[in-house]
Amino acid sequence: MISDSDIIAAMTQAPAEGIRLMMAQYSEPVYWHIRRMVVDHEDAQDATQETFVRLFRAFDTRRDDGNLRCWIYTVATHEALRIIGRRRTDVVSLDDDEGEALAGRIADEAIDDAAEGDAILLRLQQAIHRLPTKQQLVFNLRYYSEMSYDEIAQVTGIPATSAKASFHVAKQKITEYMTAHEAR
Repeated sequence: MISDSDIIAAMTQAPAEGIRLMMAQYSEPVYWHIRRMVVDHEDAQDATQETFVRLFRAFDTRRDDGNLRCWIYTVATHEALRIIGRRRTDVVSLDDDEGEALAGRIADEAIDDAAEGDAILLRLQQAIHRLPTKQQLVFNLRYYSEMSYDEIAQVTGIPATSAKASFHVAKQKITEYMTAHEAR
């Protein structure tokens, strides 16, 4: 495992090597962070690539607060939100036409990613995508990326207490959705 301090040192001394190290350490988690938000594989690949281009270009201008991971996730989040904004949706509802298309993509991805189309995984992804964008983001960062509330606050720009509240509300909504759709 490559440490963030090794990546920072490499980016400072030999940027091409530094970006290779950064990508080796973070490309997969960044891809999955973006993919959980945008669902579509091609959009996630494009946003991941653009994330690393932006990281490379902006490295010298980043704040040196020592938390490279948060900075990377911040840039990745902005790229994911850019794609979501391009679709012009803040909240994806599975009750409208766009929501049905998303549900189909989620179902396709669940079948691809889980043996025999794990129904629980499908319902979880549907529940997550019913959340408002901010709650989706906070939930994904806490649940999948295992970030602390302070790290989530750095990535999202919201106070840690708000991140904690958003996570708990999101978790409650997801639980309600999963329970309501359990027998279906």
